[in-house]
This record gives sequence, structure tokens and C-alpha cells, in this order.
Amino acid sequence: MMHSKKWVSLARLRKGEGGIIRQLPEGDLSVKLMEMGFLPGETVLVEQVALLGDPISVKVGNSLLTLRKEEARNVMVES
Repeated sequence: MMHSKKWVSLARLRKGEGGIIRQLPEGDLSVKLMEMGFLPGETVLVEQVALLGDPISVKVGNSLLTLRKEEARNVMVES
């Protein structure tokens, strides 16, 4: 039996949840994210979400990074 995996926005994940980065936005934001280490196929884990939900801190590889929710909305992960 195959389990279907779904893609969700990184902004929708809660603390302790993670997935595999599958899609980045087009344009300048994509370049910025890739320079930070957000690469398709990398594992990402939500470490902390600010009280009002913005920003969020995530672990990608060995790096702990902080993103605005608006940026995280554009990163699609396979959960």
C-alpha cells in the first residue's frame, strides 16, 4: 500500500514538524533562500514559532535560520 505524501507551505507547519523542501518561489526570493541553504531535497524542521506566528525559526542542515512568515509561505515542503 502506497502512502501519498502531500506538499504544504512551510508557514503551515508547527513547532517540531518538518519535511523535505520540494519547491521554492520564482525570482529574487528564491536566490536569497538558496543562498541561506534552502535547497530542494534538503530536510527542514520548524524549531520555533514567534508568539504571533511571525517570524519562524527553522533548521536546515546544520543551520538555524529565521524567516518571515511571508517568505515561508513560498517554500513548499513534502510532509
